[in-house]
Amino acid sequence: MSSSHDPAHHGASHGESHQKQSIWSLYVFSTDHKIIGIQYLFMSLFFLLFGFLLMLLMRWQIAYPGQPLPFIGKMFGENSMPGGVMLPEFYNQLGAMHGTIMVFLGVVPLGFAVFGNYLIPLQIGAKDMAFPRLNMFSFWSFLAGGLLMLSSFFLPGGPASNGWTSYSPLSDIAHDGQTIWLLSMAIIIISSLLSSLNFITTIFQLRAPGMTFERLPFFIWAQLVTAFLLLLAFPPLEGAAFLQLCDRLLGTSFFLPSGLFVNGHVYDVSGGGNALLWQHLFWFLGHPEVYVIILPALGIVTEIVACNSRKVISGFGMMRWSVIFLGFLSFIVWSHHTYLTGMGTNITAFFQTTTMIISIPSVIIISALFITLWGGSIRFNIPMLFALAFLPMFGFGGLTGLPLGLAATDIPLHDTYYVIGHFHYVVAPGVILGLFAGIYYWFPKATGRKMSDVLGHLHFWPTLISMNFVFFPMLIQGLMGLNRRMYDGGATYTFAHGVLYWNVVITWAAGILALAQLPFIFNFFYSIKNGEKVNSDNPWHSATLEWATPTPPPHGNFAKPIIVYREPYSYSLEGAPKDYSPQDQKEL
Repeated sequence: MSSSHDPAHHGASHGESHQKQSIWSLYVFSTDHKIIGIQYLFMSLFFLLFGFLLMLLMRWQIAYPGQPLPFIGKMFGENSMPGGVMLPEFYNQLGAMHGTIMVFLGVVPLGFAVFGNYLIPLQIGAKDMAFPRLNMFSFWSFLAGGLLMLSSFFLPGGPASNGWTSYSPLSDIAHDGQTIWLLSMAIIIISSLLSSLNFITTIFQLRAPGMTFERLPFFIWAQLVTAFLLLLAFPPLEGAAFLQLCDRLLGTSFFLPSGLFVNGHVYDVSGGGNALLWQHLFWFLGHPEVYVIILPALGIVTEIVACNSRKVISGFGMMRWSVIFLGFLSFIVWSHHTYLTGMGTNITAFFQTTTMIISIPSVIIISALFITLWGGSIRFNIPMLFALAFLPMFGFGGLTGLPLGLAATDIPLHDTYYVIGHFHYVVAPGVILGLFAGIYYWFPKATGRKMSDVLGHLHFWPTLISMNFVFFPMLIQGLMGLNRRMYDGGATYTFAHGVLYWNVVITWAAGILALAQLPFIFNFFYSIKNGEKVNSDNPWHSATLEWATPTPPPHGNFAKPIIVYREPYSYSLEGAPKDYSPQDQKEL
């Protein structure tokens, strides 16, 4: 063991003051980017689990409409599930909160905040983030917004029920749960904006000597573009949230048209607003948000594929330019979500064109990763299995989106289960598999221990198979015209009866998917203290800088000054004594 692991050496290197900090300052109100990343990890995994459980409740109602939920149905009270049978109003609330929690409190912070906070300083050779206190504040803002969102379940009228998109004018006249939704979103957006500023400043200003932009790992490029997307796309939604709050609390009419009828009577409001304004403000964030979800997972998978194929990434320069181009294009495709609003054919043609073009950089990145695998000495460990599964699943999710980018095919498919199947193929079998890969891959660096391979296999295979049984049937149902957001799963429509049996298949597959997460949960917490200890600081024999730190990384990260000498994916170089050449190693 090197001297950098010696506590005395650590204290001498980083100051005695760090040894005198209390548990609160070290682990709760910490300014250390690694602790903040871990805090984000636990909270985002909690929100993911909570949002997933809401989905299971919805799936029971869709598969067995009108039937009491066994064992726990009556626990939700007579206002939500009288006699254990779900009311349509409660179903709408579950749908709105499932989407909101999974996207804004689960997947986005897991990919961006967790891995970004933990890895950006490590991979660029920095001691910490540029603004450590701001970093701490961003986490606590995220937590406050998330807890406020969950508190809406205890309101007399329940949480928001207008979908995760909160379309006006329905959301303007809804009960108090919508007000809490808007306030929560405003706080969560502030957290994301602060993190974005911090990440961008850190990457531009705190890179180690020799760490040029060409030598940045693809994960850093993905995080950098993601930070710019959040920084530029979230303010319109923040403004929209405040405008809708004004409509609800101050009597304004930014989104309320004149002559609006509610319950058979003209709604007493000044009017003059435009409900479509909300849609444009929301989707101007909503489509870049898709790439906010995707890009961190792509960055994670690239790191794992490079390390476990033992090859230089093919077309790495093209991948960098592709992710930049993808980020730019993501701002000019948002209105393919609004083809049915009556916009003109010229505008429709523009957004159809940009939507088709934006698939090109994604194809370049995925193709580069497939080409990298060709001829590689592939190691099929648990992180690699998740990364390999990510590639075709994400590709299939993107492919199913092409018909939704063309007005001629989007119009009949709009608001059907096909849309649900497409989006979830991108996010669940795609992105979430990539995020799981990252947890397994960097777990040894964060804890000094490896997660169990046996439990990893018990997690991976049922998860991959059950996810496909959950989401592929939705594509079939959507092609048959089955509408989304129906609390009875479409049972009231005769034309849908031929595909209703898929609702039962999907529900049981979702139950298996839930059970498949139990090995991961046990593996994660058990391995923190009892997992197999790693035998070096670099157990995967990776070339990037995060593996040059002691394990787990101390405050200040590096035991000695870091100088970068080469590209991030220096594997199997000719003349090198090993099949990997770390970035901080001067000689081959």
